[in-house]
Formats: sequence, C-alpha cells, structure tokens
Amino acid sequence: MPLLYNFDIDTPEELLTILAQNLQQRRLEKGLSRDALSILSGVPVPTIAKFEQKHTISLASYVALTKALGYSKAIKGLLAEPLYNTMEELDTINRNKNRKRGRNEIDK
Repeated sequence: MPLLYNFDIDTPEELLTILAQNLQQRRLEKGLSRDALSILSGVPVPTIAKFEQKHTISLASYVALTKALGYSKAIKGLLAEPLYNTMEELDTINRNKNRKRGRNEIDK
C-alpha cells in the first residue's frame, strides 16, 4: 500500500474563486459586458453575475461561457491526460485504461 503525500492545499472553494476571477478577467479583457457575454453564450446575466460574485455555477453554464470566450480547446484539454505521482500509480493507470467501471476501492 503506497503512502502518498498530497500537497494540494487548494480547497474546492478556492478553485471556484480562481475560475470565477479568471473568467471575469477574460471577459473584461475582451471588453464584454455581462449582457454581451450572455447573448454570446446563452447564459442568463444573473447566472454570470452570481458566478463572478459568489462563485457558483453549473458545469453546463461554465462550459457555455468559456466557449463563448474562445476557450473550447482549454476545456477539452482539462482532464485529458492522466496525472500520477509514482510509477506504481502509472502502472495502475495503464492497467485500467480500458476499464468501463470502477471497483469502488480507495488505496490509502
């Protein structure tokens, strides 16, 4: 049983804050108002405002916003490649490449 140290100290809330700030920055860099982004993406203005202020949004709305801003390629690349910390973890990934179901196990 491998002992892995996880130095990832970002909480889900912190990651949502970063995503919201990045989206708002990209919107402003393109000179788009929330209204304009709403028209381009089909996402209602209140949903955009809530995401920028309270950092909550559905995945479908987030994808629509990023697509409207031209970041489809970045979204497609998210989770596209496996990450591993040890050679044992890489071996497990390679053994499970064609799996259709998980085993409901957690290695500790």
